[in-house]
Amino acid sequence: MDLGKRFSRLTGTDFIRMVFTAARYLHDHVNHVNALNVFPVPDGDTGTNMNLTMTSGVEELSKKQTNHIGQAAETLSKGLLMGARGNSGVILSQLFRGFAKSVQSYEEINAQQFAAALQQGVDTAYKAVVKPVEGTILTVAKDAAKHAMQNARRAADVTALMEETYAAGKQSLARTPELLPVLKQVGVVDAGGQGLMFLYEGFLAALTDDAVVPAHAFTGQSVAREENHVPAGRSAQSHISAEEIEFGYCTEFMVKLDQTKSKGFEETAFRDALTKFGDSLLVVADDELVKVHIHAEFPGEVMNYAMKYGELIKIKIENMREQHGHIVMHDDEAYAQAWGVSNTAQEQPAAAVKHSKPSGMVAVAIGDGISKILSSLGVDQIISGGQTMNPSTEDIVTAIRNVQAKTVYVLPNNSNIVLAAQQAVELVEDKEVIVIPTKTIPQGIAAALSYQSGAESDAGNAEAMNRAVRQVKSGQVTNAVRDTSIDGIDIKEGDFIGIQDGQIVASCPDIVDACRKLLDSMLAEGGDLVTILAGSDASEDDTESLTAYLADAYPDAETEIHAGGQPVYAYLFGVE
Repeated sequence: MDLGKRFSRLTGTDFIRMVFTAARYLHDHVNHVNALNVFPVPDGDTGTNMNLTMTSGVEELSKKQTNHIGQAAETLSKGLLMGARGNSGVILSQLFRGFAKSVQSYEEINAQQFAAALQQGVDTAYKAVVKPVEGTILTVAKDAAKHAMQNARRAADVTALMEETYAAGKQSLARTPELLPVLKQVGVVDAGGQGLMFLYEGFLAALTDDAVVPAHAFTGQSVAREENHVPAGRSAQSHISAEEIEFGYCTEFMVKLDQTKSKGFEETAFRDALTKFGDSLLVVADDELVKVHIHAEFPGEVMNYAMKYGELIKIKIENMREQHGHIVMHDDEAYAQAWGVSNTAQEQPAAAVKHSKPSGMVAVAIGDGISKILSSLGVDQIISGGQTMNPSTEDIVTAIRNVQAKTVYVLPNNSNIVLAAQQAVELVEDKEVIVIPTKTIPQGIAAALSYQSGAESDAGNAEAMNRAVRQVKSGQVTNAVRDTSIDGIDIKEGDFIGIQDGQIVASCPDIVDACRKLLDSMLAEGGDLVTILAGSDASEDDTESLTAYLADAYPDAETEIHAGGQPVYAYLFGVE
């Protein structure tokens, strides 16, 4: 095969081959990427998040293959957007979102257009991050795109340009420790940047090697998650009863536009007209077809209206009330098996969904006890997830839509979920969505405590919640999974490490010693209340020892102890 001639231009089919091959390269190196996470904790998840995000994009692309590169890139972008998990996944989705916008009108592209698309992807990703940090995936993507732009005109073809781009990306990745001191301290390169390089390596393989992954290999659950699979957690259905489903029929169909009827068709007006029939509305249109998804109580009325514009095809209607019981039963079994925790909190609808109220809350949490606490504080929807299991943007959107309120406050409760939550805001048009950027469970509990359902203004409520968050110091204790040294602290594999607001402050062979050092650091400037959330691995003896220590060393501080049930972190602490 004359590869130079073959890839002087990229079609949609070529691009799909590149994406499928890249997804496989990333999947095969997930553990390698996870191992590059700076903190030596057992929840390194950058590779997992990027893999799950890419899987979502590939699965969407598998359903709608095309030789039009603009359409292929748009389909991939939509899949990545809805499946984005964690900061790395959100940034990855934004890189391809910008790429898709750049090529949307092209059936095929040349080397210069490919370089321009990479650059627009970088521009889009940087805009999505409030405070971009150099020495991360952003820097690697930026440097690779810049090199591509500089060499696009003299590159013989797309293959040659990809070789240059990949080489520049690898050089940028090697420089990340010089830009981000913590990487140099630990002796690793940036995990997200490495994940991106595996994707680019896959791109290059598809352009230079006939033995690439065929499209049919990626149908269904083809990008296997295997040992890297992160359980999707409980669906939002688990927090409501069948009787509370207002619109009972999931209705999907396509309208084959009739040119004699559809001269006045306008997508926005059509979408607005359908809102009166139900919720969870999705309308995607082109010049010939309109795809509609809606939850409606009377599907016939929706279809009667749509028929004004053409013939209906691919009709599917499902009774969601009937499905609800099956989903909840499956969730109960899967959740218990995955995490080994009691399902008590999830068996009771969390502050059951109320219709047409002024405001409500969505929170991310893992652990039976933590879910109970948040539910008792008025959280309407709890998304099972956390550091070891980042929910996707779609998971968050679904939960928001299931809160029947005009304003919904979202508590991510993890720094790696904040970006996905902020991305979800853009996808919900019928509600005011406010993300309170809680980075820990203690912060989330404080925010929920400060929430007032009858607040005079959303801004006032948000300010009160944010103020409460700023007054909380958060700590966590877990096991180290490798030897390292961070901020002058020598850490041995198997040690218990204490982390205060993202910084390691203690490492000890004994868990109680690690907890004491962590609490001493958290209480160095005083504190009136210490909250202890005991995880699934915490022992009663250790908890009693900590309680006695606090009573003796800090007699003026009140102590509250709760069974959090969270995995990985034996103890979570909050000091106010």
